Amino acid sequence: MSSRPRVLVTGADGQVGRALISQFANTAELIACNRQTLDLSNTDQIRARIREARPDIIINAGAYTAVDRAETERDLAMSINGQAPGVMAEEAMQTGALLIHYSTDYVFDGSKPGPWLEDDRTNPLSVYGASKLAGEEAIRAIGGPYLIFRTSWVYAPEGKNFVLTMLRLGRERDSLNVVDDQIGAPTTAAELARATHEITTGILNSKFGPQPSWAGTYHMTCSGSVSWCGFARAIFERPELLSGKKPTVNPIKTSEYPTPAKRPLNSVLSNGKLYQRFGVELSSWQSALDQVLNSISVQQRS
Repeated sequence: MSSRPRVLVTGADGQVGRALISQFANTAELIACNRQTLDLSNTDQIRARIREARPDIIINAGAYTAVDRAETERDLAMSINGQAPGVMAEEAMQTGALLIHYSTDYVFDGSKPGPWLEDDRTNPLSVYGASKLAGEEAIRAIGGPYLIFRTSWVYAPEGKNFVLTMLRLGRERDSLNVVDDQIGAPTTAAELARATHEITTGILNSKFGPQPSWAGTYHMTCSGSVSWCGFARAIFERPELLSGKKPTVNPIKTSEYPTPAKRPLNSVLSNGKLYQRFGVELSSWQSALDQVLNSISVQQRS
């Protein structure tokens, strides 16, 4: 392999995809695929694109992420999240390419009192969670050099996410009701990309032993945990981003905010296995939030 591996990134216009492209820009030959250039619901197109690109690494940052809409679009969610990763795994197996795939805390039902481990029993509560679990299982069934990174509550300075929604609502309202009994680890796309790049570089340099001894499923989130309500309050500690306002955040229960898809109450994932195998840690959710809010602040001033 050359010093600059060929890296194919799906979902290139998404939050994680953009962060990956930025992170790998100076160390890889990038093939960026967005919805217009690669339809992840079309298996023939996936195969053709990978065979044409001949990547050394495939990073699947593309996904069907409309959690509530997935309840009525099950087939599409299963096609993109469940079937497409298996097709990528088959193509990667044929060429020996490394496949990196992102999954979710929603594969668990949230009933465990402590952080979830990689080998804990999965039991998704939603179609979205079930579709992401199907993608994991498809990759594992094929095997080869693969890494599945489960993450949670992903956001970035751009795109559609909780932080930007809270900032918008915070400018418009004096008070908001936010769920306080769902706990997780808000994780930035930038931290995911940084950790992914660090691990990938180590693999290419044979730092972690022969492939695929390191292959498997790992949890990858920012450290610490917080409720959605606590997360919103932390966001509102930056009134300069809210036209000088600081809205009141009222805690409510999940039962008071019904949604089509059920969410796990405990989404905290243990990152112990990731650190033990690769020596990689992500920033605390507070530090990562500061970085994103600083970036938004710069954007607002420019």
